[in-house]
Amino acid sequence: MNLLDILSCPVCKGRVEYHKNTAEIQCPRCRKAYPIVDDIPVMIQEQARIITREESENPR
Repeated sequence: MNLLDILSCPVCKGRVEYHKNTAEIQCPRCRKAYPIVDDIPVMIQEQARIITREESENPR
C-alpha cells in the first residue's frame, strides 16, 4: 500500500497526486498544493497554495 492510497484532500476529500518536481501533494479537483516538509505532507488547508490555471494546464 502506498501513502497516496490513504491520503485525500482535506477540503474536498478527493484523490491527491504527488509532484516530485515541486515537492507537493496536489489536489487537481480543488487546485490546491500542499507542501512536503521534512518528508511529511502538510495537509493543512491554510498552508496550501492555489495551483494556477497555467500550472494545471501545463504540468511540469
